[in-house]
Amino acid sequence: MEQAIRKADTLIEAMPYIQSFRGKIVVIKLGGSAMKDDAVMQGVVQDIVFLKTVGIEPVLIHGGGPHINSELAKINKKSTFIKGYRYTDEEILDVVVKVTTGISRSIVETMSKFGNEAVCVWDLDNNPIKAEKFLLDRDAGFSTDESEDLGFVGKISDVDTKTLRTLCDSGKIPIIPPVAKGDNNQTFNVNADSVASYVAQSLSPEKLVVLSDTHGIMRDPGDENSFASTLHEDEIRELIQKGVITSGMLPKVNACVSALTKGVKKAHIIDGRIPHSLLLEIFTVKGIGTQIIV
Repeated sequence: MEQAIRKADTLIEAMPYIQSFRGKIVVIKLGGSAMKDDAVMQGVVQDIVFLKTVGIEPVLIHGGGPHINSELAKINKKSTFIKGYRYTDEEILDVVVKVTTGISRSIVETMSKFGNEAVCVWDLDNNPIKAEKFLLDRDAGFSTDESEDLGFVGKISDVDTKTLRTLCDSGKIPIIPPVAKGDNNQTFNVNADSVASYVAQSLSPEKLVVLSDTHGIMRDPGDENSFASTLHEDEIRELIQKGVITSGMLPKVNACVSALTKGVKKAHIIDGRIPHSLLLEIFTVKGIGTQIIV
């Protein structure tokens, strides 16, 4: 009986959040590093279906870096990274498309098993995510005198929000892989964090939630007690300048800050490996991970 009462208490705690977020869009970015465990993937997908079931409109963007690396290793193809971006030739591009769209379709299939229809937007007649060629240069914020060609690496140029909203309104969950088409039907490999940020900016969701393999942000990486549950945009910039936020966390944080400066209300970085971390973040008072606000 006591266990049943605790479950009921949890539902009551969630009620005001369900009421507040009902009908609102939540953009979720699932990092490839948090997708390596099938049980973790199943749990995240189940959580997303739960959000849809209680009237929230999830839009999922996912990565696939570790899966791409694994597939490239099978064909003895090495990747070169330039300032964090994977140089993408035609052979690598084929692998990126095959792997990431395959992940999307697998997610669609899993969501169907949990009772909700989803759509991989890559499979639509007109992919709502558009891209153009990306160069590392001063215009892109890099301190380099010459542009560096990354091959078939792109940046998002446009998002067809009408199509995404129509999918949500029809009861479907949009699944967005990190690939997109540009002019002349050219396919590009696009950074998943950037896709999530651009989609969030376009849809003006209630939240952007980034699920990764880290608990959030610490003010001092060497001190577990320095974990920050909430950080202001200015504090984020200070931690970047001090070199506290670096490496794989940097693109995630930049994606969040960029989305916040374009009207997204809140952004969160949470550990997708923790069971039901997505639900804990959205439906509980304390939440989980680091909340970033402006």
